[in-house]
Amino acid sequence: MTTINPTQRLVSLDAYRGITMFLLVAEAALVYDSLLELFPEGNLLHTFFVQLTHHPWNGLRFWDLIQPFFMFIVGVAMPFSLNKRLALAENRSNVTKHILKRCLILFLFGTGLHCIYSGKLVFELWNVLTQLSFTILVTYFLIDKGWKAQLGASLGLLALTEVMYRFYNPEVPYEHGSNFGNYTDMILMGQINDGGWVAINCIPTAAHTIWGAICGNLLLSKKPDSDKIKLIALAGLVGLLIGFGLDLTGITPIVKRISTTAFVFASGGWALLVLSLSFYWIDVKNHKKGIFPFLIVGMNSIFIYLFAEILGRWLNRTVGIFTTGFFSWTGLNEHLLAVITAFATLAALWGLCYFLFRKGIFFRI
Repeated sequence: MTTINPTQRLVSLDAYRGITMFLLVAEAALVYDSLLELFPEGNLLHTFFVQLTHHPWNGLRFWDLIQPFFMFIVGVAMPFSLNKRLALAENRSNVTKHILKRCLILFLFGTGLHCIYSGKLVFELWNVLTQLSFTILVTYFLIDKGWKAQLGASLGLLALTEVMYRFYNPEVPYEHGSNFGNYTDMILMGQINDGGWVAINCIPTAAHTIWGAICGNLLLSKKPDSDKIKLIALAGLVGLLIGFGLDLTGITPIVKRISTTAFVFASGGWALLVLSLSFYWIDVKNHKKGIFPFLIVGMNSIFIYLFAEILGRWLNRTVGIFTTGFFSWTGLNEHLLAVITAFATLAALWGLCYFLFRKGIFFRI
């Protein structure tokens, strides 16, 4: 049985975080855009690479799972982080102040990114960091309440989501442009997102972070590893059954852009299954070969996310000067050159993570 010290790092969780962040950085490096241009619609590989984009509305693609994974991972890490801080002689009051400060910084980072995207000062609440600031806060104040209270609170948030959407527009509660999320966005920001994203996604997706914290506490418990794996995997299967069941029966559709309850259950189910598998494979069976490249990305997760989001496209253009110059003589078409540039950009971003790791520089908030 693996004995997990409350202050030690869980390697499987670090790998889970690192792979998730690596995929996010690859998007910022324009890897997926370049691959879709290389294999346009009608090409057999297009069906595969389109999974690296968000579903336009009702449905679920692989890329729709990345944000829930991120929210969930933060939740799993919270019991470990809390125990570590308390073990370092910090009292609970100081930890609470740290959490409040961290949530404020995340909120400012998230809203600040939208200003950079827009090229002007705006107030928009659709960024994952802005929503994470809310889910962390909710989860923190539930962290000591026991799994039944935590699960009850998460289900209460999902029930609230259902009620709000159905009460506001009973006939078509989940239609883009006329749903409750659009209504609240008009109140908060005076605009509706063209892609259908809504700010109140922070309410249902808080369940992802809460469920992560439940798993974190379970992993820290003295239960046998086999029981931990079975419980997490079983919960994941239940989540998938509920999520896809709600969608297939027509009760509630799976829509990532407004984080419907069906989507939260389905994506949460996948997040739980990935955790159970990674814990079993990496921490229990001790298969750690090949995970190092991802670990160093996860060690500076917030920094590399912000860096990639702010400078990823600029870096791609800069790298493209050299890749195009060196490879243009080969006669490769522009789409292949774009793929080479995107992967070179990804390598540069990974190299930055490696440089920070070698220098022992880790950005914390």
